[in-house]
Amino acid sequence: MLQRMQSVWLLLAAIDAVLTIKFSFYSGNMEVPGQPVSFQYLTATFSIWILIVTIAITCIAAIDIFLYKNRKLQGRLAILGILLSLLNIFLYLQQIHRFVENQGSHTITSVFVFVIPIFFFLAWRGIYRDQKLVKSLDRLR
Repeated sequence: MLQRMQSVWLLLAAIDAVLTIKFSFYSGNMEVPGQPVSFQYLTATFSIWILIVTIAITCIAAIDIFLYKNRKLQGRLAILGILLSLLNIFLYLQQIHRFVENQGSHTITSVFVFVIPIFFFLAWRGIYRDQKLVKSLDRLR
């Protein structure tokens, strides 16, 4: 199972998705009406929608590892993972607008969010190559 490289990419995507729950994407001052300006960290737990999408990405990546016998479904789930991770990036960028302008910055751990779609793409590419190899071997029989 882990001999296939796409399983490693999917495992890395799942690990990165879990890390985004704990580590921050953005940090800065946030102004809430009726309260003083406070310093906040933007993590996946900051918004319920980001948390739901992040958990979905984690589950898809973890489940996708064990679907190595069904390459067609595994490829479709990898594409779904790419789309969800791009949606996750979009949701994070939307939440940044809630912070005070020019009083915050991306943290180094925001890299975790940006590499998830890359890992899903690399896994999809490996799945596609395996599928192509199996088809070519079936033609030789």
